[in-house]
Amino acid sequence: MTRPLDIVFVGLSLSSSWGNGHATTFRALIRGLSAQGHRVLFLERDVPWYASQRDLPDPDFCRLAYYSGADELTNRFEMAITSADAVIIGSYVPDGVAVIKAVAALSPRRLCFYDIDTPVTLAKLDRGDEEYLALEQVPVFDAYFSFSGGEVLTRLERDYGARQAIDLYCSVDAERYGNTGEGFEWDLGYLGTYSPDRQPTLERLLIEPARALPHLRFVVAGPQYPDTIDWPANVERIEHLPPQDHPSFYSRQRFTLNVTRADMIAAGWSPSVRLFEAAACGTPIISDDWRGLSELLPEGEAIFIARSTDDVVAALKAMEEQHRIAMSRAAHARVMHLHTGSARALHLVSALESLVIHQPAQVEALERVQHEDRGERNVAKSA
Repeated sequence: MTRPLDIVFVGLSLSSSWGNGHATTFRALIRGLSAQGHRVLFLERDVPWYASQRDLPDPDFCRLAYYSGADELTNRFEMAITSADAVIIGSYVPDGVAVIKAVAALSPRRLCFYDIDTPVTLAKLDRGDEEYLALEQVPVFDAYFSFSGGEVLTRLERDYGARQAIDLYCSVDAERYGNTGEGFEWDLGYLGTYSPDRQPTLERLLIEPARALPHLRFVVAGPQYPDTIDWPANVERIEHLPPQDHPSFYSRQRFTLNVTRADMIAAGWSPSVRLFEAAACGTPIISDDWRGLSELLPEGEAIFIARSTDDVVAALKAMEEQHRIAMSRAAHARVMHLHTGSARALHLVSALESLVIHQPAQVEALERVQHEDRGERNVAKSA
């Protein structure tokens, strides 16, 4: 790094972790950037559902400001956007298409996209759903940072027109996640917002094992679960668990469960931040299976992969304590070395410094090339 960078993020939320995994991801990454001397401004759309649930309204590691829409965003923060070394727009930003268009019109030095939902985004684009990103906008970005790695990066460049797709997995804040030393309260727990496509797996890997093992204790923490779910008596429910309570929650579990969204499984190489948080807290992980998982956490050595209810029941009943502890230590060591916010910050800065800084004349030329590229891709798709 030659000098500290000024970076502007436009993201879903930093102030509130309620009902989303973006906040904890941004917090770990930006804390890492701040610790390395970089200056960050985070711009967040002011919406009532996050305004009423803000658990980090005044971060000490960056500036946080709110805006009401794309016009106010560019009017109020034009100077910050145009003077920044990089502007990074995140996935699921409200009115994202308009935000991207407005920010791009200001010709920032480097304009990047950070997709914290890559498989979901690609599935949306495939069916013409442009909730927060339009297909024609993908080539606008100097870099497309992706929560998914592996084959997904090739697809982003080959099929969607990304100029440079770079993995930027989620990460854990090593200073805030660690074992608290509390005793076990649950044999198996799960932390996650309700998702219809995850629910069948949660049923198979936690609810059914709870029914089969009524003498053991289970817990599910997260909002938006419908009242129609038939929870066994030995499953405790916690509606919302703020990030500051996550380490205690993980530390009180003998095992924790990771459940992956269908789009993430289909894409592969898409780790959840819950994997890294649990490992940082020294809690052994039971997970569903997907391509790339064993490359991140080797199966049997650092994680237990369950493919059925019986697999979970067997782990809870028969895994020797020595094996359970060894698995947790292996995962902890790997995550602390490779998957912290500090490690991600170094990776991001290195990638940003490798990008060309655009001047106004370059931006105009880029727009012409992108227009021609879109025409060629449309012809190719219709052929």
